[in-house]
Amino acid sequence: MPTEPENAPPEIAPPSDPPAGPPASGPGRRRALLAAGAVLAAGLGATVGELAHGKSLFGGSTGSDRTPSGAPPAEAAIPFHGVRQSGLTGPQLPATRLLAFDLPPNSPSAERDSLRTLLADWTRLLSATAAGTPPDPRLRGDDGPPRTASLVGLGPALAARLALAVPGGLAEPPAFPGDRLDPARGGGDLLLQLSAADPWTLAVLTELAGAAAHSAGAVPRWSQSGFLPPTRPGATPRNLFGFKDGTANPDEDAARQWVWGPPGPHENATVLVYRRIRMDTAAFAALPAERQEAAMGRRAADGAPLTGTAEHDEPDLYAKHPDGAYVIPATAHVRLTGPRLDGGARMLRRGYGYDDAPDDRGLLFAAFVRDTAQFTRVQSRLAERDALNPFLTHTASAVAYVLPGAPPGTVLGAQLLG
Repeated sequence: MPTEPENAPPEIAPPSDPPAGPPASGPGRRRALLAAGAVLAAGLGATVGELAHGKSLFGGSTGSDRTPSGAPPAEAAIPFHGVRQSGLTGPQLPATRLLAFDLPPNSPSAERDSLRTLLADWTRLLSATAAGTPPDPRLRGDDGPPRTASLVGLGPALAARLALAVPGGLAEPPAFPGDRLDPARGGGDLLLQLSAADPWTLAVLTELAGAAAHSAGAVPRWSQSGFLPPTRPGATPRNLFGFKDGTANPDEDAARQWVWGPPGPHENATVLVYRRIRMDTAAFAALPAERQEAAMGRRAADGAPLTGTAEHDEPDLYAKHPDGAYVIPATAHVRLTGPRLDGGARMLRRGYGYDDAPDDRGLLFAAFVRDTAQFTRVQSRLAERDALNPFLTHTASAVAYVLPGAPPGTVLGAQLLG
């Protein structure tokens, strides 16, 4: 984990939206998406047939075989349209899939046209689904619009090829000691994250988004599913080491300084740094509890720092035992990721767990920053001396410029592509 186990992020309220207007639609395009979706379903891993019989993407039952008696009322849908993308302003939903695509090299004008088409198609698909008018009947539930969220980002190679006006310094982080990165699992011209309240909705939406990408000429590069544990509202979810993961994300004021771009065309945009981190859960679980907590710098039971009594207490990095040793050890994860060591800089973290095989499970780390140098500084400290390093292996990496949202009546990328 390249950052302090932080809290499930607060919902950062976006600025006010302009008056609503209906999104574009097109029955011809809708039919094309449905036809292409059938072709791409298997390639994108959307095993809808299994889900229909109650099997989860992550193993076990989806709960679809349960009776509705006594079920809680459906939660409100998350609006797609807004000045920031819903995958950042809404709550984290329990099921997610990250998808990366490449645009085959072509003339800059042809690539721009393909990108413009794809962003418009994704806007139509995602906005219609969030509004309860999805193009596929499988997404029309009995309890109102499906609960979904999404974000779209552009990779540095695509931005450079098309000379797009993205923030300076958009680039992959440098190599860090201990990295074991698989190029086939990282990078990409476009990155799409889809999240949903249930695996069924996520599988169908993944299929349709992949069909739109195929129609626009984009080629799948990699995909990765993730999940959150069952967590009561307002509580911090735990990672696969059993520790609370997500306690000190920035509030809106801090996010304006460290997460969102400066005033101007990028002020509702950000940069995503994604890392796929394999966790040796068995080896970590074999440690005595006090060694686990010393490595993390927090207590497992309540998430409190070793110097505090409650989860959200500020870690005291200077507190010492009578023998002069730091209460929070010098190599503790919490200490090395502390904002005090980085001029107060904070990242917005929205991580997920993954479980792809008995020996391949861990964390899908997603940090949102104004400048990738923020991540590089923190990860450099961690790679050098984090006590968790024996239990972590970074296996994939990606960076993307996360577009501003699409206010009502507009499409993603309209400001960037004209």
